[in-house]
Order: sequence, then structure tokens, then C-alpha cells
Amino acid sequence: MEFRLIDRIRDRTALAREDVRLGIGDDAAVLAVPPGQELAVAIDTLVEGVHFPRGTAPRDIGWKALAVNLSDLAAMGATPAWALLALTLPHGDAAIVDGLADGFAQLAREHGVALVGGDTTRGPFCLSVAVHGFVPPGQAMTRGGARAGDAVFVTGSLGSAAGGLQLVQGRVPFDPGDEAHRTLRERLDRPTPRVRAGVAVRAHASACIDVSDGLLADLGHICAASGVGAEVDPAALPLSTALPGVFGLEVARELALTGGDDYELCFTVPTASIDAMQAALAAVGAHATRIGAIVEGQGVHLTGGAPLAAVRRGWDHFGA
Repeated sequence: MEFRLIDRIRDRTALAREDVRLGIGDDAAVLAVPPGQELAVAIDTLVEGVHFPRGTAPRDIGWKALAVNLSDLAAMGATPAWALLALTLPHGDAAIVDGLADGFAQLAREHGVALVGGDTTRGPFCLSVAVHGFVPPGQAMTRGGARAGDAVFVTGSLGSAAGGLQLVQGRVPFDPGDEAHRTLRERLDRPTPRVRAGVAVRAHASACIDVSDGLLADLGHICAASGVGAEVDPAALPLSTALPGVFGLEVARELALTGGDDYELCFTVPTASIDAMQAALAAVGAHATRIGAIVEGQGVHLTGGAPLAAVRRGWDHFGA
């Protein structure tokens, strides 16, 4: 059964790349890193009931398992190339495997990612995906380069995935016939990794992180790594039309500040580089919104006098 499941995954995710010398089917993949490139590697695990609600469509789970990892590469300014998938299932259900593989493959083909190996085993439902990408030597973005005076930007919009989770949890009854409700649920189930935006801002940003645990938490990681503070204007946060339409503006802003699963990029840019950065984003059909500034000090604070302590910090797997 295990090997039949592996065959199903391989058949549904097949994508040829010249740099894959040996892919699925042996004890290890053999891969060729292009000359003049460094290898960026990331891994994430998605667990049922923690990272995706029980009952989520397998195609959406497969998509998200890859998307959250591509988002990590995007935050480094890396171009994705290969992936490994470790799949744990309570039962060898071929229909579930087919759905997972189809969703994974749909996003993989958008970004030219080849699945080159992995593992299947029996146990509680979870997926671990490792991704590999390329970045020119010395050009990978990190969390540690922000300096006082830099502007803070985010791509896309914030809080919609957290709004989708609120609907799933029944805090507002989910109406599948409501377009705004469907939009928020889709943002939860099928995040868009900002790979092209990451590559575009690579030459201009001083620091970058993807927003997976909430804006305040993740911008806080930049501040800690860079030895600086940040000020964020809640009124400047980019919101989808669906989010305040369903929850109202005040709750929408709270979700934008603290909600996880957005997988947008938060990055800092010296003011002299803002115009060039915006032009680079526009050239790849992306955009970013200025939401604040890097300042002397430490931690993230909201303009208007609201201290960070007044706002929930964001997702923490082992937090109280």
C-alpha cells in the first residue's frame, strides 16, 4: 500500500527540471545547484487541527503545505526549485492522497517546483514539506538588517486568513453563499506565497520576514534580530474589503495586527530606496503598503499611544 501511495503522489506531481539528476524512487535525490547560486532551505510541518481545520479539503491542504514553505523562501528573496514531502496519514486513503497531491502539484507548477522525494507513514494526519531555492551569493534577505529610519512595508492585505479561521470556529456563522465569507476562507486555506515580490525587493530591502504568526509577532522578530524598535500605524494596515465587511473595522484591524496565516511579506527599506523598490514590485505585478517605521529602541509599538502590551502578540505554538 505504501508504495502504491508513493506512486500516486509521483504521478500527480511530476515536473521535469534539468537540475534534478535523480528524483523520486531511490534512497535520496541527486540535485545540481546552478553555478553562482547559494542554496536556501526551509521546512515546515502542518498538523491537522493546528494548522488546518479538520474537514479541510485535501486539495487545499496540499496547496497550503507547499505555500507556507514557499513563503519562507520568498522572505529570503530566493527562487524555489525543489521540494520534499513527508506525509503521515491515519489510513492509506487513496482519494485523500490524490487530493493532497493535486493541490500540491497545482501550486508547484505555478512556481516550477519539482517534488524530488519524501516519505509516507502511518500516524496522526500531518505533512512536513522541505523546500530548496536559489539566491545569488550574499543577496539573501535576513531579519537582521533593519536600521532606524527605515520604512516598514507589507505586501497584499492582512488579517483575512485569521478572519477565515474565525468563521471556521463559528465565532461568526459561516455562510457558504456569502462571497465575503468565501473570500476569507480561501485566504485561510490557499495562501499566496509572495515569491516574485521577494525576489523583486531583494536588492532594496534591509530586512524581511513572512507574516505567519501575526504582524506584531513577526515584525517583533525583525526588531529583535536588528536591535531596533518599530512603530506601526493601525490606520495604515492594508485590509481586504471582505474583512471589515464581515467583522467591522476595529476587529479587522486587530486581526490584521495579530492574526496568523497571512503569509504576506513584511520588510524594511531605507527611505532612499523606496521608489526603486516600488518600481521593482510594479514590474512583477505586486504591491506593498507602508505601515510604519523603524526607530531606536526595542519592540513594536502602535502609533496613537497604544502600547504593545494592550494587544495580543500573535500565534505561539507553546504559548499560554
